[in-house]
Amino acid sequence: MDEHGGDGSVLDLLEKRIDETVGQLLECRKENEALRSEMASLQSILRSCKLPVSGASEEGRDEGFSYTEKVRIKQKLVQILQRIEVELRNDSAG
Repeated sequence: MDEHGGDGSVLDLLEKRIDETVGQLLECRKENEALRSEMASLQSILRSCKLPVSGASEEGRDEGFSYTEKVRIKQKLVQILQRIEVELRNDSAG
């Protein structure tokens, strides 16, 4: 009879661990979906923010961005970061 009782407790423990694992899996799926949603939101923000492109001649391209273009890019990046922050706040509030 001890064998059957031991088997029962092993099965109970196994069932409990399976339930815990399934619960963890469901939580991971929820978190994964939230992360996918967040990534889609960030991608949308980045697509909507177009950086200025250097339209200079070949020589200008070799030198890189002009000072004015660098300032515009920095301003645009600040705007992007601010929009990301707002989106993250909205997601965490909702």
